[in-house]
Amino acid sequence: MDDKAISTTGWRGSREGWLQAGYDALIETGIDGVKVMTLARRLGLSRTSFYWFFHDREALLNALLDMWDSHTTGPLIAATREPAQTQAEAMLTVIGCFLSDAFDSRLEFAVRSWALRDPAIAQRVTVADALRLEALSAMLMTWGHDAMAADVRARTIYLVQIGYISMQSSEDLATRLTRIPSYVQIYTGTLPDPHEIARFNARFQNG
Repeated sequence: MDDKAISTTGWRGSREGWLQAGYDALIETGIDGVKVMTLARRLGLSRTSFYWFFHDREALLNALLDMWDSHTTGPLIAATREPAQTQAEAMLTVIGCFLSDAFDSRLEFAVRSWALRDPAIAQRVTVADALRLEALSAMLMTWGHDAMAADVRARTIYLVQIGYISMQSSEDLATRLTRIPSYVQIYTGTLPDPHEIARFNARFQNG
């Protein structure tokens, strides 16, 4: 998200603007920074303006969690269901989701950090983890892996990708791309064809 996403209507701002401010605060300073007065100062608006768009702070937090769902779990599940000619291509689509803007890694990190302090948020993350793993397993089973193998492979895929996010890995894109073929082989048991890798690399190198 960027500042262009914030639009104001009159002196109260807008729901989108308040939500964007909450998102920015959560990313930059964590859940403690998502407070109505703090956001009002950020937007240059009165504190009471907030209540035209949200009943209370809890409503804003719920909206941020809904945003997290739609910007992480939703795109990942969709990626597992994309048509593919080969198993390697299907896996590249999933890996590409994590590398692209479709999966909001910063928001994922912020919500997981929040979950360390709040059992209710931790439970919501647990539910999301289960849905994501189920989608990955289902994709692998469509390519012939039995239930146990699909589950283990799904966990390997997922834990590696979430590990990159949780550890805030500083691995540069060029290095990451050189490892993709080996990741695909480990995850699926098949190597991608050179043309599949070339197409994948071009997507991100030219992005």
